[in-house]
Amino acid sequence: MSPDPADPRFLDELVALRRRLHATPEIGLHLPVTQQIVLEALDALEVPDLEITLGRETTSVVAVLRGGRPGPVVLLRGDMDALPLTEDTGLPYASTNGAMHACGHDLHVAGLVGAARLLAAERESLPGTVVFMFQPGEEGYDGAGAMLREGVLEAAGERPIAAYGVHVGADAPTGLVSGRAGTLMAAYSVLDVRVIGRGGHGSRPHHALDPVPATAEMISALYSRITRRYSAFDPVVLTVGEVHAGSAPNIIPDQTHFRAGVRSFSTDTTAALVEDLPSFVTGLGRAHGLRVEATMRTVLPATINDAAEAEFFARTAQDLFGEEEYLELDDPRTGSEDFSRVLAEVPGAYGFIGAARDYDPADPPASNHSPQATFDDSVLARQAQLLATLARRRLVQAAGEGDPGI
Repeated sequence: MSPDPADPRFLDELVALRRRLHATPEIGLHLPVTQQIVLEALDALEVPDLEITLGRETTSVVAVLRGGRPGPVVLLRGDMDALPLTEDTGLPYASTNGAMHACGHDLHVAGLVGAARLLAAERESLPGTVVFMFQPGEEGYDGAGAMLREGVLEAAGERPIAAYGVHVGADAPTGLVSGRAGTLMAAYSVLDVRVIGRGGHGSRPHHALDPVPATAEMISALYSRITRRYSAFDPVVLTVGEVHAGSAPNIIPDQTHFRAGVRSFSTDTTAALVEDLPSFVTGLGRAHGLRVEATMRTVLPATINDAAEAEFFARTAQDLFGEEEYLELDDPRTGSEDFSRVLAEVPGAYGFIGAARDYDPADPPASNHSPQATFDDSVLARQAQLLATLARRRLVQAAGEGDPGI
């Protein structure tokens, strides 16, 4: 008998899985406990020929579910890693190991397992294949990049025609799905600058070559550069969050070092920044007679939803839950996401689903990445249903069988 997303027993199983994951969070690319929990959950699906591949570079899990009828491939993704935070929620299943699922990736894993369960139950009628991508290292470790290098897009023997994922929000109404076509989340780059002068005694600055005033000028000028060089309609967000200079108030240091995080929203602007900003600070340093070592690397590209797939994502959410349960976002989010790497290779869509506990717009709850962040477990059934329906409808659509409905 096929599981019913509305059946309380279906939700209860996902909640138990999610809370087990929440109590045992792991950070980065190597998540052996999490990987084992995922493998146990997949084994419980009782699909004898489910094809499972484990990562070599990471503790990733890729599961391939082949339908009973021939057809293309669709990929669904859930990230698995936690954050280096000490949890402060008071929940009975709270983490006590110094890490925390403060971004909701435990829900992502449980929701993806739920989608696998729904699709496995109807596999005989499924015209194609679904790849389930359980990914470590989203929180700054580029786990998606590692999985791409290891061949996640070729896991089923042919590349997916579409890829989908969702991210829960601790500060959005439970169950509200949101998204947009085009840029959904920002690219993230890091500008790294070392300014090299000549140290000396603070009482005789004319005998030294002080890098500090030039560094201060560079930092200020970078903020001006962003507002005057780049369009307000294709914005850039720059934050110099790290500055190092000197060891005592009466010593002129021989060098300084600072780093800036830079967010951008289009491929062209990101590429322009990588060329422009290092050249800009180098020129300023040269004007002061200083040597500058400046580099800028793009950590993650922008998350860009394919227009047709974004419309399909929105329509599916509306058909499932009602038009009032889908919100079209006017603007991109300024955070970054490594599912962007998958969407750069495969047309697809990424979106958000609210999971706030006791949401009150007048007093919003703690957001993702807060040690007080909590999530409403009831969203898991909706999350699983959305992912499974996206995959099934897309495969049926690609098979030329029309809109399969809900």
